[in-house]
Amino acid sequence: MGNKQTDIYKGNNLDKMKDSTDKNSKQNVKDSIQEDMNQDNDLSSNESTSNQTANKDSIEPKTDDEGSAAIDLNTELTTDEADTDEADGEEELDLVGQLQIDLANTKDTLLRKAAELENVRKRVQRERISLFEDARIQAIQEIIPIAEDMNRTLEASASTKIDDNFLQGVQMVASKFKQLFERYGVEPINQARVPFNVDFHDAMLRQPSEDPKIPSNTVLQVLESGYKIGNRVIKHAKVIVSE
Repeated sequence: MGNKQTDIYKGNNLDKMKDSTDKNSKQNVKDSIQEDMNQDNDLSSNESTSNQTANKDSIEPKTDDEGSAAIDLNTELTTDEADTDEADGEEELDLVGQLQIDLANTKDTLLRKAAELENVRKRVQRERISLFEDARIQAIQEIIPIAEDMNRTLEASASTKIDDNFLQGVQMVASKFKQLFERYGVEPINQARVPFNVDFHDAMLRQPSEDPKIPSNTVLQVLESGYKIGNRVIKHAKVIVSE
């Protein structure tokens, strides 16, 4: 009986040990799981902390070196922009200066061309007037001998008997020539007792003057009248000049 109780006691102890072992195993498993969870939390916490630190670093202002580098970069960019603007400004000034030079040259060329055109116009006008004057003078030179014949006929009528009707006809024609000469500005050169002038007179004869008061080289007598238009002589007067 004593052995039986002993066996029962041992069996109870075994059961208790088994229960204790099971409890310990469960506790160990539970502790292991809890430990793994704690490690996972620690890892998550560390990753979160790292991310926060990185975000903080990205948000936090740059250090002095980084700020200086940024300032230097901005300064360099500003300097480059200023140099570019200055270069552009100088180029624009050069372009404006060149345009002003070109404008001045063009203006000078136009003024020269205008002056040349004005000179050509004046020259053509002078030539035109000269041609007209030459044609008028040539026509008058053709008429002068006829007018002089009429005048000589009238002078001869004073000493020669001429039919009155004929004489009146000559007088009318001579009057028409006189009016024509006046219309075209033809002036006679027929004055005596004036100084001899080679521009107006042709000396046909030189002789001593009967009047001692008349100086030498004076027109004593007009043999044939001369004519002029303005300052232009179209026929020299034929005269006798005193010695």
